[in-house]
Amino acid sequence: MTRAFALLFAAITVLAGTGHAQAQGFPLFQDFDSRDILGGGPGFFRPGMPSGSSPIPRTTVNFDSNYAPGTILISTAERRLYLVLGNGQALRYGIGVGRDGFRWSGTHRITAKKEWPSWTPPAQMLRRRPDLPRHMSGGIDNPLGARAMYLGSTLYRIHGSNEPETIGQAVSSGCFRMTNEDVTDLYSRVRIGTPVIVRN
Repeated sequence: MTRAFALLFAAITVLAGTGHAQAQGFPLFQDFDSRDILGGGPGFFRPGMPSGSSPIPRTTVNFDSNYAPGTILISTAERRLYLVLGNGQALRYGIGVGRDGFRWSGTHRITAKKEWPSWTPPAQMLRRRPDLPRHMSGGIDNPLGARAMYLGSTLYRIHGSNEPETIGQAVSSGCFRMTNEDVTDLYSRVRIGTPVIVRN
């Protein structure tokens, strides 16, 4: 009897410890794959998370093209964004791109620029993910990061991210994401009206 009671007590202790561990691990968000929401990663809800540097360093490269300086060319296959500098050169950034079924191509222009943008999930995303917040104010926890550049009349953006380890991957719902450091740099170099050419 005493041994049975001891086993029961041990089992209750283990279960209580497991419950405590789940509470410490933010169970509310364990199934919340924020990579579905325009490029956030699994930990963007953690307050104060630093942006970190990109695993794909920003660099100036040789780039022969007929594009005018200031043009942005995005290669989803390479997972790179090129800002044409002229004189046969471009500034190359690592980016995250849309996952399978969400990649696209076309030509647009930057129609708006916002610092620390707020985010409202579009209706089609809410249909896929009814658990998403209906609105998030701008800030370090927001999946759009430090800066966003809006592309034409589309729902897509070039925007920041707090998850540098996912740069170079195909994880978003069609947006192009950069580290906060890189998106802030690009933001400072382009203007509204800048052409953006997306190629698969």
